[in-house]
Amino acid sequence: MSRPTRRQILHGSAAALAGAVLAAPVAFADTAAAHPADGHGQAAGDGPSGGHEMPEPFDEMYEGRHIEGWPADEGDARKGGHHGRGAHAERRAGQAGPHDGMDFVVRIDNDDLHVMRNADGSWISLVNHYETFTTPRALARAAVRELQGADLVPVVTG
Repeated sequence: MSRPTRRQILHGSAAALAGAVLAAPVAFADTAAAHPADGHGQAAGDGPSGGHEMPEPFDEMYEGRHIEGWPADEGDARKGGHHGRGAHAERRAGQAGPHDGMDFVVRIDNDDLHVMRNADGSWISLVNHYETFTTPRALARAAVRELQGADLVPVVTG
């Protein structure tokens, strides 16, 4: 029986490695790590939001903090703007409102958390700028955990 050549061993190893690389995504797809419970880390479109659809409004207490969120275009209809004040009452002629240019408003203890939607439908905030989340609710909860009881400092622009 002849011994395999170095070339045969390298070809066999390359084929085995390619097979493992191609099989890994299929094996990982049904694990718990691929589908976290809080929405963190999922690919856009995997969760109930369906990718680029507008997420559902939320209003809850989380770890002792009041978090809420709603689509920015519902500002006038929801709570009469912000807590009874009409959104237009806060604006002066020619000035932008506090949520102009935003898709979704997220607040922690009545302070705005600046959130942004990525092209892939995921969400980021100024508190968790390098982590993406599938929903603004998951993003707000992560921000509460990151703040560790500290107050949210509003972003001043302009």
